[in-house]
Amino acid sequence: MMRRLFALVTLGIFLCGCLPTSQPPDPTKTPRAFLTITPQADVQVLPKTNRPNILFILTDDLDADLGTINYMPHLQELLVSQGLTVDDFFISEPLCCPSRSTLLRGQYTHNHQVYRNDMPYGGFEQFYTLKNESSTLATWLQAAGYRTALFGKYLNGYPFPEDRSYVPVGWNEWYSASKGSPFAGFRYTMNENGKQVDYAETGQGGESQYMTDVLSRKAADFMQRAGAAHVPFFAYLSTYAPHEPVKPAHRHEALFPDLKAPRGGSFNEADVSDKPANLRNDPLLTDEQIKQMDLEYLLRVQAMQAVDEMIAHLVTILKETGQLDNTYIIFTSDNGYHFGQHRLPAGKATPYEEDIHVPFIVRGPDIKAGSTLQGYITGNVDFAPTIAELAGVMPPGYVDGRSMVKLFSAEPPPVSDWRSGYLLEFYGYNETGANPNAAAPVPAPAPEYLGLRTTQYLYVEYSDGFVELYDLKTDPYEMNNFAATADKALLDNLSKWLHTLYACKGKQCITFDQGIAK
Repeated sequence: MMRRLFALVTLGIFLCGCLPTSQPPDPTKTPRAFLTITPQADVQVLPKTNRPNILFILTDDLDADLGTINYMPHLQELLVSQGLTVDDFFISEPLCCPSRSTLLRGQYTHNHQVYRNDMPYGGFEQFYTLKNESSTLATWLQAAGYRTALFGKYLNGYPFPEDRSYVPVGWNEWYSASKGSPFAGFRYTMNENGKQVDYAETGQGGESQYMTDVLSRKAADFMQRAGAAHVPFFAYLSTYAPHEPVKPAHRHEALFPDLKAPRGGSFNEADVSDKPANLRNDPLLTDEQIKQMDLEYLLRVQAMQAVDEMIAHLVTILKETGQLDNTYIIFTSDNGYHFGQHRLPAGKATPYEEDIHVPFIVRGPDIKAGSTLQGYITGNVDFAPTIAELAGVMPPGYVDGRSMVKLFSAEPPPVSDWRSGYLLEFYGYNETGANPNAAAPVPAPAPEYLGLRTTQYLYVEYSDGFVELYDLKTDPYEMNNFAATADKALLDNLSKWLHTLYACKGKQCITFDQGIAK
């Protein structure tokens, strides 16, 4: 099983972004029984004057540790220099659809039950079949009077092949690719509030149809209209960049000609004898493999230039419409990415820092410009309750995460009052031949690994019994797995803590993420 995990890392990157084929449904099969999903009345809207706008910019597979955002000057000037950078923000399952489900619901994977990127264990259809759409950030904020809109990528496998006009509840406006090649930038169709709109141009003359630019214009128009109507907005702007296959805008294709993937840290690690069996047997990366990684890294940086321009455009629109001072702008990614670390080819889904650690930057009212938060373990499970508090909404009791709002202040609470451990889960990619049209949820697949990221350690248990333990204070690149020589009491405590968190639900998770009694 573990061999399949890492062997499929690279292949799964493409699967993470795949859309249903454009072929019509097979008339010999039973038509899908569509569910009626209505918002749950499971939130309490608190009294609040002047609710802030929220612009959420979610990128796809963007690294925090490999320097991509260093090539984004508008991001640095308008968000980093004017906001708060949260240094220790992690993804509980570094795979697209499970992570995005966590962002929308504030739950760990074992609770929202979207385990993988497609059916029968995950994807959009699993989220839909479980009726998770009945209670998300969108429905919560809509209940508080927000005008909500989604731009770009939703959940893997969206939409239904037989209903490409489907719009989930909670969204006042909807602009998401329904077929074609949105990851490649051109030749795609968008579901725009139930209407199918084709974007077919690919050449220089079709630059205006480049996906990131289209999303930028639509988000700007939405914010302008919301401002004119004097209604608070929640804009969920989810770019397809820099996901594989990477296609920069034509205007950026000649930039950074000498750029290469970073070579530091654990890149092409010389000794992997302490790693899981399949990595332990991997040869060193070849020159050709490294050359390919250099090319992909370059394309990713180039593709993010349009996202950088989008940030500048949207900040300008907010300023011109008088909304900037009352808008929170949040920038992050659904998971990280690795390029050659521990001899791994380009990909994600491992428990290592490159894959679980992502950028998190927030600018907005009362946030100190140019500030940095260090030492507080935060993550995607915290995003939904954080937005809820900013909007004046008390989220449902099923939420596993913590609101980060008190960490945004100039004087955050003591680190000892915050979480000291974050749960990591991974359930693999779907088995070959799995039925993508399963009509009902299926039992949970067994995790391929479970992990715990603490303020000092990365502790991981694999399905074959192998254990990894790294002291991140002395070994930040995770080169020395000392599980074989670690104190037994330490291992026992970490294992017990891990499995307690893995079984947690709702407020239990907030209790157990600070540790357990030894």
